[in-house]
Amino acid sequence: MSGNVVETLIGAMVLAVAAVFVVFAVSTTDVGSVQGYELIAEFDRIDGLNVGADVRISGIKVGTVIGQDLDPETFLAVVRMSIADSLQLPVDTSAAVVSDGLLGGKFMSLSPGNQDDVLDPDDVIKRTQGSINIEQLLGKFMFSAGDAGP
Repeated sequence: MSGNVVETLIGAMVLAVAAVFVVFAVSTTDVGSVQGYELIAEFDRIDGLNVGADVRISGIKVGTVIGQDLDPETFLAVVRMSIADSLQLPVDTSAAVVSDGLLGGKFMSLSPGNQDDVLDPDDVIKRTQGSINIEQLLGKFMFSAGDAGP
């Protein structure tokens, strides 16, 4: 009977240490969504970009993708993102859906322009580049390589 009490105490101690580790990991990493003002961008395709994905400038997380919809009139993918309040982006900022490495996930990359006017909340980013489909690109390369003559 005393063996069961010791095992229970050790199990409780392991769970407590795991809980402390999880709280520490969540509090020290930049996992949560960025709270700020909302911007909108429209793309022809956003393959692999998920809600909760990072929005980055120069590799630094400055926001979070908070929504995706399909515009029923233009059939474009509409992406809503939350950008940190401390950032004021120029109106000529461009947005691109890029891959985080060959097998990594997708994220939104913003490239600020150099105009003095800034984007207001709920403004639309005009310059966008959609996701590149690697499978299509490789297929085109493979089939076009076979067509090359001597």
